[in-house]
Amino acid sequence: MTILEFSTLVWAISCLAGFIGALTGLGGGVLIVPLLTSLFAVDIHYAMGASLVSVIATSCGAAATYIRQGYTNLRLGMFLEVATTLGALVGASLATAMASQILSLILAIVLIYSAFVTQQDKPDRLMVETSDPLAQFLQLKNSFPNVQGQIIPYGITQILPGFSVMALAGVLSGLLGIGSGAFKVLAMDQVMKLPFKVSTATSSFTIGVTAATSAGVYLSRGYVDPGLSFAVMLGILPGAFLGAKLLGQVNTHSLRLIFSLVLVATAFKIVYSIFTV
Repeated sequence: MTILEFSTLVWAISCLAGFIGALTGLGGGVLIVPLLTSLFAVDIHYAMGASLVSVIATSCGAAATYIRQGYTNLRLGMFLEVATTLGALVGASLATAMASQILSLILAIVLIYSAFVTQQDKPDRLMVETSDPLAQFLQLKNSFPNVQGQIIPYGITQILPGFSVMALAGVLSGLLGIGSGAFKVLAMDQVMKLPFKVSTATSSFTIGVTAATSAGVYLSRGYVDPGLSFAVMLGILPGAFLGAKLLGQVNTHSLRLIFSLVLVATAFKIVYSIFTV
């Protein structure tokens, strides 16, 4: 296979990953790493480096859109970035020193969890109106526009437990080269009781900073290959924008099912490869 053919295939796979990631809300990074390692036999460390570069690019575009729409809680996002950044430094440092088989096994577990999260419906629930004392002290309470354009205020609870889950998300991001959006949304939606749209938007805002921190460590260790990273970034960006544009026109239920099956199948392939080497 020539370099041009390899780059074209990586671009096409990245475009598909970005498209499906945007429609399912988990981002393309969770697919990029296993696809590069499984289909193209790319070393997992270099696959993670390329994935992190693409996560930075897609996060910048998505975050700007959500901020303009008024969904992102900037004060909360900057506060939680302390946890994700520290976690990312720890995770990236561990990843560069760990064996590929161990990283692959952890990645398989995260893929199965992500498949589970993808299939969970997000039913509407009553929003928290009052914030806990720490959230009040940090002035994290905010509001967001609903479908009718009304401004809906909301409160925030359990800041410290949410901070801890965000730190774990940062560790996984640095360790596996993914955005770990599923864990960040879990921290804000389930733990801190934020509205789901606010959780998703604020997660997108923090993902880029987390990935940039991790990418710095990978770059210093020589695991960011310019050619591979460029092909992945050029593919995942248009795929993500197209997915966001077609979100309202696609049967996301069927797509989520297919996405989950792909994640599970990839996870089992990774595990099979580990124990048959």
